[in-house]
Amino acid sequence: MNLQRIVLLLIASVSVASLGVAGCSSVRDFEADAQTSTPTTTPVQQVQPDVPYVPTPQPVVDAMLKLAKVNSNDFIYDLGSGDGRIPITAAQKYGARGVGIDIDPQRVQEAKQNLQSAKVGDRVEFRQQDLFQTDLSKASVVTLYLLPDINLKLRPKLLQELKPGTRIVSHAFDMGDWKPQQVQEVDGKTIYLWVVPENVPANLR
Repeated sequence: MNLQRIVLLLIASVSVASLGVAGCSSVRDFEADAQTSTPTTTPVQQVQPDVPYVPTPQPVVDAMLKLAKVNSNDFIYDLGSGDGRIPITAAQKYGARGVGIDIDPQRVQEAKQNLQSAKVGDRVEFRQQDLFQTDLSKASVVTLYLLPDINLKLRPKLLQELKPGTRIVSHAFDMGDWKPQQVQEVDGKTIYLWVVPENVPANLR
């Protein structure tokens, strides 16, 4: 009797152990299946702005628009538009139309909120976009507050895409050997004005 009970206990132990091994094996198989069945996703790259965000003071904004002689017929492209104050001011003060371009989604969202408060949404829009990929051909005025190396990199695009007579105004930084038509000091800040020529010199292309 004792021998029979021992045999039964041994059989039961082996069965439980087998179930345990099978269970572990099943978990491992499930995890392996889950890993192989999960599609491989490519991480979305966050594009970092080339220029840190520093807003242009409002008196400088006003002076830039005045220097460019902005009027109601103008279409402004503000490259690196930040909170949107340049095209919004141009629409409010002069009735101009405009587009703000910024690669930072946070800045674009902020600009859109400011646009809603300013109530000139019928004349201005903001786009999250790489300024080097933006078609600038519709602009009659381009405003900038970038960095010296970005200005130089951008210069051939401006001269290639913009129509002769288009005004370009930059806060703080020039464009190397492309000499500005006017330079102005405003509250300790420097602004520059260029006008796209009919015939672009070879050294500027």
